Amino acid sequence: MRGRLLAVLPALLLFIGLFVGLFTPRDVRPDAFLATAMVSAAALLPLWGTVLIGVGACAVFVGLMVDFDSLRDATAYSELATLAAIAAFAVFFNRLLGRRAHQLVQVRSVAETAQLAVLHPVPRHLGPVTLESLYLAAAAEARIGGDLYEAMHTPHGVRLLIGDVRGKGLLAIQTAATLLSAFREAAHDAPDLPHLARRLETSMSRHASQYPGFPGSEIAERFITALLAEIPDDEPVVKTVTCGHPPPLLLHRGLVREVQPADPSPPLNLGMLVSDGYHVDLAPFHPGDQILLYTDGVTETRDRSGAFYPFAARIRSWSGEAPHQLLEHLHRDLIAYSGGELDDDIAVLVARRRLST
Repeated sequence: MRGRLLAVLPALLLFIGLFVGLFTPRDVRPDAFLATAMVSAAALLPLWGTVLIGVGACAVFVGLMVDFDSLRDATAYSELATLAAIAAFAVFFNRLLGRRAHQLVQVRSVAETAQLAVLHPVPRHLGPVTLESLYLAAAAEARIGGDLYEAMHTPHGVRLLIGDVRGKGLLAIQTAATLLSAFREAAHDAPDLPHLARRLETSMSRHASQYPGFPGSEIAERFITALLAEIPDDEPVVKTVTCGHPPPLLLHRGLVREVQPADPSPPLNLGMLVSDGYHVDLAPFHPGDQILLYTDGVTETRDRSGAFYPFAARIRSWSGEAPHQLLEHLHRDLIAYSGGELDDDIAVLVARRRLST
């Protein structure tokens, strides 16, 4: 609706210019309205519309010259030449905007392709689990950043990964892609979550070693907070390994609680700090229960007063919803709470054990 109103603005300004020329004193010039009509057409209309408004504006001015018997007035011809120059500029500007818009469409297409290559769509159903994911980029035109998630059905059950790469930009995306590739390869073979975490740590360390760097450089400081979860097919539990990541939320019969790690490990690519191996936390996970894995962009979302988003309290009111409905509520609530201005990327992965398999 708003777009349609803006599309008629150039024609409206053209009409106002004609009205001013016909029904106001001669010292009130319509040039400003005619020129504004052409410039606005360049920004709001396609090429043919811009040309039509430009020709129409010049035609209106010529008609006013005839009506006021100004065909021998040198000043009138000077104003007409100015309007013709503005019309030509409007056409040129419209073509330039059209090319930029085409380039933006191509960039978005490449970004969407990159997202599909890095963040594969999560299947709705894996083994005994129903899944849903949410990704929100802080930048309005962005499609992907350093937040990541994945879910796979393996001989050991459904294994989940969520992570957040330190930093932004292409290097963060590249690091996220490396971690996801390592997880997809190792998730099937690693006998348990500690072995899987160690495999991911090794992969990320090797990845970092491929780049020349020195202590204090961006490459040397690149690390990833991550959370691994495993939901066995035939056992009502969920196992988690935390690597510097926010604890997941467990939803059980309307109750919401954080699964706090007893012995959290440091983020990936800081494996030299792991001395006693990776600790597995165990929690009941019965049919109908849900677990939410998320990045810190959720809990660090702020309102206009600077207050953090009360994640657990908000989720409690939607705990009985199916995963896709829960994330729809969360999506709308985060946008409303932040006033549409997210400060960080957001990724959420929800897994629900089905009542029957």
